[in-house]
This record gives sequence, C-alpha cells and structure tokens, in this order.
Amino acid sequence: MTGASVREALDAAVDALAAVGVDEPRLDAELLLGEAMGCERSALVVDGGAEVPASAGRTFGEMVRRRLRREPVAYILGRKGFRRLELAVDPRVLIPRPETELLVELALELRPARVLDVGTGSGAIALAVADELPEAEVTATDTSSAALKVARANAERLGLTERVRFVEGTLPGEGDGFDLILANLPYVASRDWPSLQPEVTKFEPREALLAGPDGLDAYRSLISECAPLLSRYAERMRGALAVEVGEGQASAVAELMRSAGLGEVETRRDLAGIERVVGGRSVKTEA
Repeated sequence: MTGASVREALDAAVDALAAVGVDEPRLDAELLLGEAMGCERSALVVDGGAEVPASAGRTFGEMVRRRLRREPVAYILGRKGFRRLELAVDPRVLIPRPETELLVELALELRPARVLDVGTGSGAIALAVADELPEAEVTATDTSSAALKVARANAERLGLTERVRFVEGTLPGEGDGFDLILANLPYVASRDWPSLQPEVTKFEPREALLAGPDGLDAYRSLISECAPLLSRYAERMRGALAVEVGEGQASAVAELMRSAGLGEVETRRDLAGIERVVGGRSVKTEA
C-alpha cells in the first residue's frame, strides 16, 4: 500500500476484510491504519487525501494480512480497553468484552472490603475494581500461569501492583475470606464450539472458553466451593457471588446457586438484553 492515500488504503483494506466475512471491516481498517500511522482514527477521516508513509504502509499491510486470517484486532494491536484501563492482551488470555463490565459495576454498587476475581485472565475485572475501588483489598486467581504473567504485567504497567494479589489456582488459601467473589469462567458448551467465529476458535485460549457439554462445568465446581466460603467468612456484609454466563444459561446457573444455599439470586441483562450476570448472597446465620 506504499504511495496510496489514506482513503485508498482504507478502501482497499475494507473491501478485502469484508470479502472474508469480517464483521466491522471499516472500523478494523481504521484502527489498524491509525496504529500504523501513529494517529487517532478521527485524523484519518479528516485528512483522507494524505499519503500513507512507506513504512506505515508496510506495517498496515502486514496487520491487514493478519486480520484477513481472522486474528482479532486486539491481538494485532496488543491491547484492549476495559472501562478506563488499557490492558495488554495476547493469545494467552481472552480479550475482555464490554459485557464483563457488569461485574465491575456490581462491585461498585456493593463496595465490598475484600474482593476475589476467579479466572482473572488479563486481570481486567480485578484491576478495574482496584482502580475504581481503591479502598478494597483485591485478590485475583487463575489456573493458567501464562495468564497470570499477563495479568501481573498489566498490574505493573498500570501502577496497581500493590493493590492486587495474584494467586495461581482457583481459590486462595483456606484462611482467606471475601465479601464479593466475581468470576468470568469458561462457559461455552462443546456442542457450540463449531459455530463460533474463527476469531475465537482459532486464536483465543480454548481452555478459557470450553466448559463441558452444556458449558456449566466450571460454574458447578465454583459455586459449590464458593458458597460455604462466603457464608463462613463474610464479615462486613453478607457475602455475594456474581458470575458472567452465556446466552440462555442464566436460569440454570441461578438454580445452581440456590441449590448451593445462596439466597436473593438475581440476574442482570447486558446492553443486548441478554441475561449476562447471575448473582446471589450467602444466607445470614444467627451468631
């Protein structure tokens, strides 16, 4: 794309990306060209007649080729925005989704003293909670040591290393207790895997997505383990557990919570109207 104008480079990329089925070819092309040229997307629109420098054209061409192979834009750029943070991401971790922000919003409502983020991945939930609730003690766990490396690096870059404790595994030590446990665990049913976009199946970590025949295996395990932890240790408030779920899973996960002894079980919908978060509280016991 050497010698082409911004408009010509974008149009050529959009046509190529649309031909392979990319959902938002114009947006993706603008993000990639803006990165290659070191400018904001708005600048591309304002000055579409400007020539793309040779070095930027070569960089843009390579990024477009990666996108044509359906590699996600976030992995190509190496970053993804989540609330007011910019997180480094790569194929060791899932790309943070906007709907996951519902879990952070719940934490802001409850204002817990101690928060646990299970399956932290890039650290998105834990770091956002630490950033927006500076008074909270935040712990983040993940069974993937590779993911924890990404999360720790994000914490260091964002200046939140002292605010978040990272632990490999699912739940921390027996002596730990939490007012709020948040989790965005694998919830894709194995039968649904072939129907997912290639951006997911070819590039994102499968172990962070698949969860058995109905997609609920990870939550069956977590809910049974977390319910007594909340009931036993919650001090400042009745302990709460909230999880992100896939479309059509909310009622089944809500029943899992009730069966584990959690009360006040409720669901919350994302901007698309999908029941995306299920939460419940530990049952209050008499002293």
